Amino acid sequence: MKKVKRSSRLVEMTQYLLQRPHVLIPLTTFAERYNSAKSSISEDLTIIKEVFQDEGLGELQTLAGAAGGVKYIPKSPKAASLDMMGRICAQLQEPERILPGGYLYMSDLLGQPSIVDEIGKMFASAFAGVELDCVMTVETKGIPIAYATAGYLNLPVVIVRRDNKVTEGSAVSINYVSGSTKRIQTMSLARRALKEESNVLIIDDFMKAGGTIAGMVDLLREFKATVKGVGVFVESDEDVTDHLVEEYVSLAVLTGVDTRNRHIIVRPGNYFEGVEKEQ
Repeated sequence: MKKVKRSSRLVEMTQYLLQRPHVLIPLTTFAERYNSAKSSISEDLTIIKEVFQDEGLGELQTLAGAAGGVKYIPKSPKAASLDMMGRICAQLQEPERILPGGYLYMSDLLGQPSIVDEIGKMFASAFAGVELDCVMTVETKGIPIAYATAGYLNLPVVIVRRDNKVTEGSAVSINYVSGSTKRIQTMSLARRALKEESNVLIIDDFMKAGGTIAGMVDLLREFKATVKGVGVFVESDEDVTDHLVEEYVSLAVLTGVDTRNRHIIVRPGNYFEGVEKEQ
């Protein structure tokens, strides 16, 4: 490849890194790609690293040695994320979102790529230091969030089905008790969808008592997999004395729904505890 101007090289390198989160890229890759000395590439990476930090885009980790290189870790500053979540909570408090059973209508928000992308980056920031093999969710509304999270973590997505589909081959199915309705339901996962002994991050859009997530945890035991983290977009603490899931990261909390007066209270979740908003 012919030599390019430094300004062009910086733009291309930045784009290259943004498209490959959590991938270790040897310096020789850039040196050969741009026909430049490693010393020049190192200087460029220092500039990019400073910009990423200043703009809150994430971290650029450099590993020394023959097997070293550079790795981009997407992260959002919690204060900036809190501002974004405050705006999302304001939308979630719109009276027309109230559904029977104390649930919220969220499909329109989860259909907006910009919002889903921000949610995914928040979860990716929360679990950036965890060793993971995949992101798991149950159909259907949690799927967009799971894909957004997996995109920033550079991981595959595993989808648990409510029933077994012929097109997915043999599957493992379990019965679980819904924490909110107390009904016995079924979920299944194709045997080929998940390798045994995988490290899994569970992502869900809404958690009331946590029965669905507890069911996924039980399902993962059949694959000898380890749950390394649980992320919930909105949790409900209304009329829930005991969550079936003890450790989880929530981005928003539904604290009250007054169906008679059409009043909803939603606040930022436990991920933001102790964080002050940016001015």
